[in-house]
Amino acid sequence: MKRREFLNDLMVGAAALGTSAILRPMRAFAQETAKTSPAPRALSVGYRTIDVKGRSARVFGLVQPDGRPGLALDAGTEFDVALSSAIDEPALIHWHGLTPPWAADGVPDNPAALLQPSETRRYTFAVGAGGTHWMHAHTLQEQNLLAAPLIVRTADDRKRDEQEVVVLLHDFSFLSAEELLAKLKGNAAPGAMPMAHGSMQGMAGMQHMMPGNDMGGMTMPGMAAMDLNDIDYDAYLANDRTLDDPEVVRVDKGGRVRLRIINGATATAFTIDTGRLFGELVAVDGQGVEAVAGTSFPVAMGQRLDIRLSLPKEGGAFPVLALREGAVERTGVVLATAGTDIRKIAVVGDAKGPVLGLDLERRLRPVSPLATRAADRRFDLSLTGDMAAYSWGVDGADSLVVKRGQRIEVTISNASMMAHPMHLHGHHFQVIGINGAPVAGAVRDTVLLPPMASVVLAFDADNPGRWPLHCHHLYHMATGMMAYVTYDGIG
Repeated sequence: MKRREFLNDLMVGAAALGTSAILRPMRAFAQETAKTSPAPRALSVGYRTIDVKGRSARVFGLVQPDGRPGLALDAGTEFDVALSSAIDEPALIHWHGLTPPWAADGVPDNPAALLQPSETRRYTFAVGAGGTHWMHAHTLQEQNLLAAPLIVRTADDRKRDEQEVVVLLHDFSFLSAEELLAKLKGNAAPGAMPMAHGSMQGMAGMQHMMPGNDMGGMTMPGMAAMDLNDIDYDAYLANDRTLDDPEVVRVDKGGRVRLRIINGATATAFTIDTGRLFGELVAVDGQGVEAVAGTSFPVAMGQRLDIRLSLPKEGGAFPVLALREGAVERTGVVLATAGTDIRKIAVVGDAKGPVLGLDLERRLRPVSPLATRAADRRFDLSLTGDMAAYSWGVDGADSLVVKRGQRIEVTISNASMMAHPMHLHGHHFQVIGINGAPVAGAVRDTVLLPPMASVVLAFDADNPGRWPLHCHHLYHMATGMMAYVTYDGIG
């Protein structure tokens, strides 16, 4: 099969991976002040070069004319952006976390066509409330770092005596996304159990018998083993850098820092470890939550965390690490006050990173929950997969037809042995149930479904279109784990 035909056959669409031009550090992005103007903000899809483990790597970038990556905007203003392409393949950008009209969503041919080389397309819509968001390709180009922060700041954000530190996490391979996917489809584990719908769904109720309702990687006789990571990447990046040469962010003694963590990895979940600094989680997916204190915070693909840190008056160097789930690899940045010696940090740790579950999800409480209202429609979905064939799907997806103005509840059960971070476009939902128990959970746009787990999501159908509901593991989405919430009357 020709390469172009292969790409076009993928559900996510795709374009060639490419590369050149070093971006300014992410902290320059964090200092940017958005300004209103009658002219649109210019944003370009281009090539750039980064250094990974002493090797030059050609990747994509999303930059403004001055070279700054991504965008920073003011809440309550217009998103007015002229997106242009300076690469030689089609591309398109999804504004992850915003709720644009359907035509501006950024999924190829749903409904907009891919942006062609040298084409410019203008996007204008209300940017909405503040939050830590991001933007990325909805094609295999995402693997080659076609992603950037998209920060929307409120007036309160600007008044706070806090230093912003934006951290975009990614997983990196010197192989192309097409090669990685081919290896996944061709390298099934010997004896892997096909995750047949009936048998796995029959075990789905067993999580209620297990302490804490989190399986945490456990297996039972006759059950396929939980698969945490199906790709071992060449490197794990924080703001384009590994821990061999991490970004060092200068901070003030006794100051306060607001970490805006974005997991832009295509197939890797992390746990954020703030080390000696006690943190407060104050937002998830750009939506405020009642503060949760700690030093360890899980973040699945597509999710974001806002963590507030207070630095000691004596200063020092403070690594903020992202620990790869179920593995020893790690990445991160270093917060350091002036005059502090920076010690080298090993790329691998002494222990494996935690397996992500739903313990934190159960504890989250939203600052602004959805209005109390009875559901007009309820749907049940089951996430399924065949690891041997590397094929993934959503049972019940054909039923997701809604009408504008309805309150919708969707129960999603994971009948597979891999975790799936499920992302809904065009809306924010509230988590109202976890493993059969009601919760008044967080408002967000991406929720993790560990193996054998279930969640209930509630949202208001207030944005007509045909909106993807999909796994944010790129290769699960590319091989079938994509459903659509379709408004009645949308073709």
